[in-house]
Amino acid sequence: MLRGLNFLLIFCSLVFLFGACSGDENLADVSIPKDILPEVKVNMAYGLNLDSFIVKEGKIKKNQMLSHILLLNHIPWPEIDRLVKRSKDIYDVRKLRSGKNYTVLCKKDSTEKAEYFIYEANAIDYVVFDLRDSMNVTIAQKEVTEIRREVAGVINSSLYQTLIDINCSAGLAMEMSEIYAWSIDFYRIQKGDRFKVIFSEKWVGDTRVGIGTIEACLFEHHNENFYAFPFEQNNVVDYFDEQAKSLRKAFLKSPLKFGRISSSFTMRRYHPVQKRWKAHLGTDYAAPKGTPILAVGDGKVIEARYKKFNGNYVKIKHNGTYTTQYLHMSKFANGVRSGKYVRQGDVIGYVGSTGLATGPHVCFRFWKNGKQVNHRTQKLPASLPVKKELLPQFKTTMDTLKLQLDVIPFEEKAAAELAQK
Repeated sequence: MLRGLNFLLIFCSLVFLFGACSGDENLADVSIPKDILPEVKVNMAYGLNLDSFIVKEGKIKKNQMLSHILLLNHIPWPEIDRLVKRSKDIYDVRKLRSGKNYTVLCKKDSTEKAEYFIYEANAIDYVVFDLRDSMNVTIAQKEVTEIRREVAGVINSSLYQTLIDINCSAGLAMEMSEIYAWSIDFYRIQKGDRFKVIFSEKWVGDTRVGIGTIEACLFEHHNENFYAFPFEQNNVVDYFDEQAKSLRKAFLKSPLKFGRISSSFTMRRYHPVQKRWKAHLGTDYAAPKGTPILAVGDGKVIEARYKKFNGNYVKIKHNGTYTTQYLHMSKFANGVRSGKYVRQGDVIGYVGSTGLATGPHVCFRFWKNGKQVNHRTQKLPASLPVKKELLPQFKTTMDTLKLQLDVIPFEEKAAAELAQK
């Protein structure tokens, strides 16, 4: 019995051996289908193969400097000093800000010494500090993809919230407010106002990182249509309506980008602090403390000081006709002082409640020919329209975009965008 079992095992082994040998000559002809080959994925980021390193990620802490991080990763002081000097003209290491992401790539050995430090300045730009012998510093960008979108919305509460509801970023609200800063008072938009926008979004991978160009826009406000189309003349891109008139005016509609009107211009208002009726020759815009206050037009600062009732305030003379004043600031912007020239949209201070004020706001005052007037009722001068010789080019571009804009439906388009969220 045992002899028979041993014989069987030897016989099977010989069959297997000779079968394998006889197939050698055909091995070269054997091929494995490509679709069943394992796919080798390389973990690339910042132009480097992360699989070759020990990867350490973090966020810059308050008061943390580059040297603190590098010392923890075995870079000695002399090398740090050499790196700082070499990077001075490329990227100042003092610009590192708390809360920003960073990555340290270390050797895969017992030393775990850092070989690269990568600082993400924003969602797109990053700085690579090569810590090896070469000590190089380079600024690079992540690959950005732009996606063209067409959206429409009907305002229920605010422009910001409506855009969020149709899967757009808050950045689009900021861009639209800047385009219409001279035409639409966003403190007076109401339920039922509507808009359409053709624009591009910037994406890095699966992350939305910004807004590209707004190609065309329509805002229906108080039953009036406000079109906006970008066009370049004099090497500057500006926005014009369908009649080729500039949307830009001599003055912004408001000294704040967003907020609310807490008290309007009136000849009779009950003062909340003084407890008596008196004229209020300005418009109060309530906003959180620290909100930037903007110069509504170009001009010269003629006062930047503190007074008992006005608190910290700035007064700007724009020309022989117009002067503006901004009261109750928490503080002035850097460099703002009497005699300084400012441009429209420059930050001149920050919302506060200094002086005679019950809460954070800016009291905005507007003079015309030496008399305080309600700026919201003034007919303000506009900038120059599209040049006559450029009108055919503008009209060709505008007609195409206006047609695309006009065919975008409102509720249906908004519902489709919401379904994609």
